[in-house]
Amino acid sequence: MVGSETSSRNSEVIHAGLYYGPDSLKTKLCLLGKQMMYDLCQKQGISHMNCGKWIVAQDETQMAELQKVYDFAKSMDIPIRWVSKQEAKDREPDVRAEAGVLESSSTGIVDSHSYMQFLQGDFENLGGDLALASSVSRIEAPTSSSNPEWTIWAGSDAPPSSGGASSSASNIDNPDQNQIAVTASTLINSAGLYACAISNMALPPSRHITPYYAKGSYYSYSASFPKPKTLVYPAPVPGHGGLGTHLTLDMSGRIRFGPDVEWVDSPTDLAPTYVAERFEAALKDIETYLPGLQRDAVNLDYAGIRPKLGKLSAVGSGGKGFQDFVIRKEEGFPDEAPFVNLLGIESPGLTSSLAIAEEVYEILYRR
Repeated sequence: MVGSETSSRNSEVIHAGLYYGPDSLKTKLCLLGKQMMYDLCQKQGISHMNCGKWIVAQDETQMAELQKVYDFAKSMDIPIRWVSKQEAKDREPDVRAEAGVLESSSTGIVDSHSYMQFLQGDFENLGGDLALASSVSRIEAPTSSSNPEWTIWAGSDAPPSSGGASSSASNIDNPDQNQIAVTASTLINSAGLYACAISNMALPPSRHITPYYAKGSYYSYSASFPKPKTLVYPAPVPGHGGLGTHLTLDMSGRIRFGPDVEWVDSPTDLAPTYVAERFEAALKDIETYLPGLQRDAVNLDYAGIRPKLGKLSAVGSGGKGFQDFVIRKEEGFPDEAPFVNLLGIESPGLTSSLAIAEEVYEILYRR
């Protein structure tokens, strides 16, 4: 199935675009993609819910971060409001927010599997061919405008190495590898966890990129109490690789917590990791905003990996070291054979996905 890695191993949240700074691609594409996704889901009957999100603060330091989020949202016309203590108590009595609550009314959730199944069906109905479990092992760039074709070698063997070195290219000469060659006039690299590997096959060594993998484990919750009806996020922490151990809901109303951040070396390390110290830290984080948590009902569930370009912050509004999406037409190739690279497509990649497609179209055909 398409999207079986990063796209389906996440929180399935339709993000509002609150965290990524005013001039970033993440903000631009999240804001566009959010509305496009709501419209598509409504039109095509894809399961989704505009359930909203609370961002909670427990002290004045966290309130200062919430104020930054509020000011940024107002400057970008993103729906945002403060929730009074009485309203918070009436609506979600089990959620603790000692200092304050921000509500993002345009945040929601989506059944990512149904969404991706629709996109796959739409692609195939329009004549697209899909080849899953086909590992790219070598890419030959076009040599001149008189020969404007890319040649992509692929087979059913293991995925490319995480670093993207093309050492497996020698396998092409081995007929037992069952390699095939595909030619194309345009190359678009949207390979997620393997995007750096694909990019490094197509670009010279001086332009190679080192991937980083931020694994996040999620936890299920089997108790019937407490059971908030909205998403709950802690205040953002500048410099953190994620948005904290938050509470999200699936389309059946089931609660899950996560993700945490664990830097790993391999994009195939998808099994959830139980580490007693990390599990205890996650429970303590959750209990700051959900003090009635029944600890024995929290269980390790699944994990996903965020494709990153460095150990940088997931928060861009006021934070340092923020990593944006990289979506660009690479230089050095004939205009008749363009190469568009998509790197570091982590959160809010799912929300932004339709807008990312439009961005690639703009790069190829309108600029």
